[in-house]
Amino acid sequence: MSETSDLTRNQSLVLGTLTGATGPLSAYSILDRVRSDGIKAPLQIYRALDKLVELGLAHRLESLNAFVACAHSHEHHEGLAAFAICESCGRVDEFADDVVEERLAAWSQSTGFKTERTTIEIRGHCKDCVAGARP
Repeated sequence: MSETSDLTRNQSLVLGTLTGATGPLSAYSILDRVRSDGIKAPLQIYRALDKLVELGLAHRLESLNAFVACAHSHEHHEGLAAFAICESCGRVDEFADDVVEERLAAWSQSTGFKTERTTIEIRGHCKDCVAGARP
């Protein structure tokens, strides 16, 4: 059975909202979009988001205090989640880099640091904005 079939109604609504969004959403933006579906309290959103992040179906972008649906079918429970965030248009691209992940794992092992999760956020400008295609 897939993880998405085990989701509660609220978790499914929040995941559907994130999946359909064109960019990252704050918890309150999500609440505004699902209020008509019966979710009325921020706590309901935060609980759903916590579970979606735990399952690797969504990611929290720390620098934006916002959330995005996972763009990959693989899980990031223990691996690296990396994001390129455009300062101009708000586009967020999720990517993985095996070399960076291996180097961080080697560092953790050599120092005895027990990594719980690794999230890298790169802020800059996407190629479309650099080329002037977007404001």
